[in-house]
Amino acid sequence: MIKTKTSESLFTFDKSFNKTIIGTDEAGRGPGAGGVFASAVHFETVSKKLLEELSILNDSKQLSAKKREYLYDFIKNDTINATTCIEVEEIEKNNILNCSLKAMKLSCENIISRINNKEILVLVDGNRLIKNFDYPQQYIVKGDSKSASIAAASILAKVSRDRYMKELDKEFPQYQWAKNAGYLTKEHLDAIDKYGLTKYHRKSFLRKHFEKQLTLF
Repeated sequence: MIKTKTSESLFTFDKSFNKTIIGTDEAGRGPGAGGVFASAVHFETVSKKLLEELSILNDSKQLSAKKREYLYDFIKNDTINATTCIEVEEIEKNNILNCSLKAMKLSCENIISRINNKEILVLVDGNRLIKNFDYPQQYIVKGDSKSASIAAASILAKVSRDRYMKELDKEFPQYQWAKNAGYLTKEHLDAIDKYGLTKYHRKSFLRKHFEKQLTLF
């Protein structure tokens, strides 16, 4: 594969900080079913070969599922990385934002324990910093389209969560989670109305739906 300016600019962005960069991003804040995932990625070395392998690296939302799957194995095998899932029970107890940030924190701490470098800077996708975190961090708005480490983390989190939802789909195929990843599509909501809720549904995300249903009677 031939390198693109897009992928080169992502790595240049990370390099500009002159720190040991860890990028982190989440997947699954919005769906009405399933856990929330967050991954963290550190590129220990960036070789010419790696740049070629990751030539299409970008924000996971800008890539097809096939391209995300293609990149996943390279990122998984050629970086120091970690992925954390916070399940529905904790999401319902502590809210989705807190759980997303906790998943980021745990993934980042996992990497930090393995790289033994004091000049660390964690780049956090979005506009929030990780809570109760003891290391230097900086949030990057739309970081998954600017930073190679965040973009790689976004792909690991997205692919990991999609695979997880496909496994849950085997248990409850009527909700089509392999297709909708737990997002509240019309088909998903129709299935909820017909079959009810499962242990994997985020009940707090469905309050408005049920309130609307009640107004119809």
